[in-house]
Amino acid sequence: MPEMSEKVKKPSSIIVVGMAGSGKTTFLQQLNAHLHSKEKPPYIVNLDPAVKNLPYEANIDIRDTINYKEVMKQYNLGPNGGIMTSLNLFVTKFDQVLNILEKRAPTVDHILVDTPGQIEIFQWSASGSIISDTLASSWPTCIAYVIDTPRSTSTSTFMSSMLYACSMLYKTKLPLIIVYNKCDVQDAEFAKRWMSDFEEFQQAIVQDEGTSAEGATSGYMGSLVNSMSLMLEEFYRHLDFVSVSSVTGEGMDDFLKAVDSKAQEYENDYLPEVERLREIQKQEKEKQKEVQLSKLMKDMHVSKEDAPAETISDAEEDEYDGELIEPDEEEPSEEAAQDILRQYRISLGIPDDVSDEKLLGLLTERMQK
Repeated sequence: MPEMSEKVKKPSSIIVVGMAGSGKTTFLQQLNAHLHSKEKPPYIVNLDPAVKNLPYEANIDIRDTINYKEVMKQYNLGPNGGIMTSLNLFVTKFDQVLNILEKRAPTVDHILVDTPGQIEIFQWSASGSIISDTLASSWPTCIAYVIDTPRSTSTSTFMSSMLYACSMLYKTKLPLIIVYNKCDVQDAEFAKRWMSDFEEFQQAIVQDEGTSAEGATSGYMGSLVNSMSLMLEEFYRHLDFVSVSSVTGEGMDDFLKAVDSKAQEYENDYLPEVERLREIQKQEKEKQKEVQLSKLMKDMHVSKEDAPAETISDAEEDEYDGELIEPDEEEPSEEAAQDILRQYRISLGIPDDVSDEKLLGLLTERMQK
């Protein structure tokens, strides 16, 4: 009995995001060193066009193709706008990045992606969606959301970070890991307790905001944070969170375990949803193609005799883009439509490599003229 071929293991893609100053780049540097010590060097992509010096060697660097200062000068932009525009320009060629990654992927276990501190790239910018969706379509992908732990000791700052994380998860729909960085300066146990114990977080809010004569938290801020913490309680249950130090290397093994867990979550939850959406898009595309063919042939007054014997007949009222087709009209078959398109290709001298969609557009323009 022949042996079954072993399933090829895909590398895990890790997109490192976080606020400016949270320690993303130093975290990635330490993670890179840790993986090298295990003789499992990662493949690194740097997407920060404004960084001057990287503490690691990037395999793909946006700075090799995009001059950040020239972008600012040419488009009359400030620093943030220059970074956003640089990324938007870079992702127009992201298919080339993907081709390089696909060639290197069989030789690595991890693909690390460093990003700028402008977190809005993954909040509303098209470039962030393109990057995350493209990577996730090929490999198990997760978001590593790096948080500055010493700054998160304030309940309002902590809640702000959690809301950003929630927004990131909602936007990308990818597995997310909360990385409490700088734990050598501030232990992150307080944050983990706040995420698991609502009452303890309430007490922390009282201490931060003070109490009124009635014993309730003072001001609208306490009430707002209270309400948001209740809303995020369910959100916390679906997160993995680890404590790390980008200086000492503490917690790197815990982080890699969380990545493995999220890779399994990707296979079980994210991938089936992607396949479902792809199938829906494919069906929609085929449907639109049939609609355009049908409309074009009706505009050209294709008669029943011109079409092959096999036609779609006895149809009830079908609705295409709000236009009803009368029941007594018979739609030409797909074979008849393709035959018509072939004749037009020959008569107009349109090469075969031009898609049917483009051909339909050309014919429609000619008819409108």
